[in-house]
Amino acid sequence: MAPRRRLVTLSTDVGSAYAAQMKGVLYRALPAGHVVDLTHELPRHRVEEAAFLVRQMASMFPAGTVHVVVVDPGVGGGRAGIAIATHDGSFLVGPDNGVLAPLAHHLGIVRAVRLDRERLGRVPRVGRTFEGRDLFAPAAARLARGANLATLGERWTPRRLELAQAAVTRGGARGTVVHIDHFGNAITNIPSSSIPASIRTAELSVRGRTSRRVAVRSIYEELPKYAVGVLGSSFGTLELAVREGSATARLRLKVGHALRVRWRPGRPGRR
Repeated sequence: MAPRRRLVTLSTDVGSAYAAQMKGVLYRALPAGHVVDLTHELPRHRVEEAAFLVRQMASMFPAGTVHVVVVDPGVGGGRAGIAIATHDGSFLVGPDNGVLAPLAHHLGIVRAVRLDRERLGRVPRVGRTFEGRDLFAPAAARLARGANLATLGERWTPRRLELAQAAVTRGGARGTVVHIDHFGNAITNIPSSSIPASIRTAELSVRGRTSRRVAVRSIYEELPKYAVGVLGSSFGTLELAVREGSATARLRLKVGHALRVRWRPGRPGRR
């Protein structure tokens, strides 16, 4: 009986042309349909934002998947290339710069190794600037075909990456913008569960600017057209949105901007 071929996901900031080269390496070793593109448009060089997104995306995939993540501003330098085995039987492959850490700790780390190029067999290498193709894709292909992780390198302790946490009180929360989505919604690190269900308005302040009163709603349709509002995002955290518009443009937001949301717990605000 032939060994089961694992699903391989790809999440990178390299764009479609470089991603095609990674997929070429994988498809030499795997049957069609075993490679899934999550995205190749992760924010370029932004390791923390990518780590947040990858944890959200990849954790939805079946146990036993091989997840390859390449956001690697230090490519060719001193950072290690690693592979991690997790408690659900999945593997994570990528640079040891923290981009794998939130997903790895969500799934639970069993063992990690520093990838040894010599143990991957005869892998062509062109330059030192694209280890997504020359190191991580070959390692992922080996793991997807059933290779033992220990055969790919020596034991390694992966770098930790602690994503910024919001500060929540009974009357409000302070947090940061951690992602700007395709629609211009600003995803924050404030848990959606922190705001009482009875609250209908809140005071919003961004980067210490004068606060404004905004609507708190559960769906976009409940907001007046083009109005700013606070909603629970699909990431499980609060987002700032403008119905049929861009909160990022309206509020001049960027990833990393600090914000404060204040409400009165247990009492509905004014409509």
